[in-house]
Amino acid sequence: MPRPRRILVTLSSHADLGVSGKKTGTWFEEVATPYYAFVEAGFQVVFASPRGGAAPIDHLSLQAPFTTANTDRFLDDPAGMRAIAETAALADVDHGDFDALFFPGGYGLLWDLAVDSRVIRVVEHALGTDTPVAMVCHAPGILRDVKAADGSPYVRGRTVTGFSNTEDDELDLSRHLLFSLEDDLTARGANFTRSAANWLPNVVQDGPLITGQNPASAPVIAKALVDRLS
Repeated sequence: MPRPRRILVTLSSHADLGVSGKKTGTWFEEVATPYYAFVEAGFQVVFASPRGGAAPIDHLSLQAPFTTANTDRFLDDPAGMRAIAETAALADVDHGDFDALFFPGGYGLLWDLAVDSRVIRVVEHALGTDTPVAMVCHAPGILRDVKAADGSPYVRGRTVTGFSNTEDDELDLSRHLLFSLEDDLTARGANFTRSAANWLPNVVQDGPLITGQNPASAPVIAKALVDRLS
């Protein structure tokens, strides 16, 4: 019997926004909407995080106007809530068992996933074997240290997007961040694209890599990944 088609969704384990005293984590809409898109397309979804166990959700993303029908649905979904409360530890996951990797955004991952050598190696291996990798919002920050087979920055000459400097500035959070993903990816030779205005959806595909700019891009990137796998 063939194994079910599976997507690994990796969440941050980090809850502190630098030394600001603010709390962060993963942005809830970027978990909920893709989760339902994947499940309804027939994929088995497995949640993982660096530490395993409960993955912190950014409290701001649990409040209006950032909530959506899917975040409300997820909060009332015992299976979904249990899944993010009992994530697998990344070290215990065989990434070769998955058809695609998906990384939701949120500020937390700038402190753990983006500097995690295991995550970087897994992403390098997936991209090198043409396995789709989708990243939204701040998750493309992981690409900062991802290398191509020849040792050059993977993003060099590639079109990507992610949460923009102007969106960070609008939230008055730029000064608290470990790094600017827009600046760092641009410095590594990426063609970094932005939507015409802050908060509008923007998703780009370049080879097996699919990147989305912001929370509004979550449904678009989820569909793009499902379409790619179809």
